[in-house]
Amino acid sequence: MLRDASLYDVLLALDHDLAAEVRAGGCAFCGGRLDSARYPRKPRGGPEDLGPEYAFRLSFCCARKGCRLRATPPSVRSLGRRVYLGAVVVLVTAMVSGITAARAARLRELLAVSVRTLQRWRIWWRQTFVASAFWRGGRGRFMPPVAVDTLPASLLSRFAGADEQTRLVQTLRFLGPLTAPRGAAGAGSSMGGGDPQTMRLAPRRPRS
Repeated sequence: MLRDASLYDVLLALDHDLAAEVRAGGCAFCGGRLDSARYPRKPRGGPEDLGPEYAFRLSFCCARKGCRLRATPPSVRSLGRRVYLGAVVVLVTAMVSGITAARAARLRELLAVSVRTLQRWRIWWRQTFVASAFWRGGRGRFMPPVAVDTLPASLLSRFAGADEQTRLVQTLRFLGPLTAPRGAAGAGSSMGGGDPQTMRLAPRRPRS
């Protein structure tokens, strides 16, 4: 699935929708117009033919002189400042219940993920993530509670969807607020709202 270009097309479209929502709201500080100010990224882990748009993170800057406040929307393509795509961080960590030599070699071959990187991801999920204000505020939506010792697999399993790709996208939508800088416009986006256990993808809107 992580080599399927259609997954990344869906995530890119969702990021554009989130960016449009933030841009329409104007500058959070002065209400001024927001101009595009995207910045370069070099994401790892996806297929080779991701396309040029994956080389940038969508972002804006206030056009009003004397303000110039940056507004970076949440993203379903990234997961914070990690160089690996969010889908890779979530799904690979969920898939690996134990690190064997054979599994580590396969991950290096397919996604260039080292054992040390995978270990850091697992620690992040089970220590840093569960201690975050985001998770402390959001975990109450899940009943029964999500098992911390099997994150993120236990989180993935709670989302509605007919297939694994849909559940992965829903999980990334739920995690989206984590990807916006604290206090930035878009950090309170509605993408993280609703009941995550019944959340479904909205129909894709045609784009001109």
